[in-house]
Amino acid sequence: MGLDYGYQIYLPARNVARALGELTRLAPPDDRVPPLTVTLPGGERVTVPFTSGFKSEPVDCSAGGELDLDTSIMFGADDAVRAYADGHGMVPDGLGRVAVGYVYLTGTFESPLHPRHALLDFTAATSEMSRLFERSASIREVFTGLAAASGAVCCLLDTESETSRATWLNGRPVDEAVPGMFSEGFRDFTATWDD
Repeated sequence: MGLDYGYQIYLPARNVARALGELTRLAPPDDRVPPLTVTLPGGERVTVPFTSGFKSEPVDCSAGGELDLDTSIMFGADDAVRAYADGHGMVPDGLGRVAVGYVYLTGTFESPLHPRHALLDFTAATSEMSRLFERSASIREVFTGLAAASGAVCCLLDTESETSRATWLNGRPVDEAVPGMFSEGFRDFTATWDD
């Protein structure tokens, strides 16, 4: 089995549509997938330039459940992203950004560990991409910025260990080790989050 590192963004459930709108702004401008309509709990509809299960058929999450999207995200070409791009024959765009994908997004509309908060879990597709997520300051900045723009309470880099790296917490950027999602201390950590 390979590495499955990812960024986890915890946000008030009412902010999921806003987060998907912000995520849409991070998509490559020249992607040629048909737009996908997502119906969120409560009936709000959002259109995104991604696929779900590699298909563009509408997704209905009006009754809750999980949202699964196959995303591609533009990241600034810092040294780590540039090395990854060079290894894959990718060229930065005119703004110095590289499209990295697939990044798998699983959305849970009510986090079991923190009621009233949704979880947007962005998982790297490969071990190489997982290591890139860990090394790249640019990728960290994009996910931290997405958390901030979405009104998130917390953004974590999950490296499948006892600890995660918090990059956004209670309305401010941070860089600190915190209990991992499956560790004993995670529930106590979530109790420190602003509501």
